[in-house]
Amino acid sequence: MKEEIKKILAMMEEGKLDSEEATSLIQALQEKEVVETKVERTDYLNKFLKIRIKDEEDRVNVNLPLRLVKVALQSGLSIASKIPESAKYVEGIDKVDVDLILEAIEHEAEGQIVDITSGDGEQVSIVIE
Repeated sequence: MKEEIKKILAMMEEGKLDSEEATSLIQALQEKEVVETKVERTDYLNKFLKIRIKDEEDRVNVNLPLRLVKVALQSGLSIASKIPESAKYVEGIDKVDVDLILEAIEHEAEGQIVDITSGDGEQVSIVIE
C-alpha cells in the first residue's frame, strides 16, 4: 500500500490530482486494506486446533475449530474451575498453557505449536491447520 500512496502523492505533486482527490484515493486504499485484513482473519479462524496424544496403548485425535477454542479458552477455564463437577477436569491445566495457546491464535500461528515426548514414551502434539 505504501507504493500506491507514493504514486498518489507523486500525481498530486505533478498536478494530475488535487488534494481532495488524493485524500479520497488514499482513504479508499486504507478501507480496502481493512477489509482484506478482516477476510484474512476470518480465514485463519476457520482453521482447526488439532491435539494428538499417543502412547503404547492409546491414540487420541481431537480436532477443534479455532473459533470455538478461542471462546472456550477465554471464558471456559475460569468458569469450569468454579463448578464442582468440572473442577477436577481443569485442575491440571495451567493458565500459562492457556495463555500460550491464545497468544498463538492471536498471532495467527500455524503448524505445530506444542511437541512433547515424556520419559515413558507418551507423545503430545498440538497443531494449528
